[in-house]
Amino acid sequence: MKGMKYHDYIWDLGGTLLDNYETSTAAFVETLALYGITQDHDSVYQALKVSTPFAIETFAPNLENFLEKYKENEARELEHPILFEGVSDLLEDILNQGGRHFLVSHRNDQVLEILEKTSIAAYFTEVVTSSSGLKRKPNPESMLYLREKYQISSVLSLVIGRLISKQVKLQDLIPTCLPVS
Repeated sequence: MKGMKYHDYIWDLGGTLLDNYETSTAAFVETLALYGITQDHDSVYQALKVSTPFAIETFAPNLENFLEKYKENEARELEHPILFEGVSDLLEDILNQGGRHFLVSHRNDQVLEILEKTSIAAYFTEVVTSSSGLKRKPNPESMLYLREKYQISSVLSLVIGRLISKQVKLQDLIPTCLPVS
């Protein structure tokens, strides 16, 4: 761990490692169009950055099966995931210095496929998804699970990501780093 302040890094996927806001926005706008609704890209993009439920409440509050159709379109868009520049090198450098990576996502096991497609799956000690049976963010259960299972020290760990950082900040469990929007 020469030169490293932290040993354990707990990541959020979307908007932190994966540049998924563009793909999610395209899928959302496409799904709205199926219902005959036109909405500008930037408004949808900003709403999705708050959360998917917020975007649906804003643009599609009473559209039957909207979430299901949106998730289908989004899954198609995510067939070609894009990492932010430098992510692979950063993960590898930390690992080579003795660090560990964990990922917490509200998504299902599709996350595992995304990590494989982007060639970063091998960098993670554990990936917690909705399929793990733990409560969804912002509930701290997933963080407590990782902390206990891997003896993660609050002094030597860092949580990186927008939603996951809010989750941890509420509990003051581990130092956090929120990506710049």
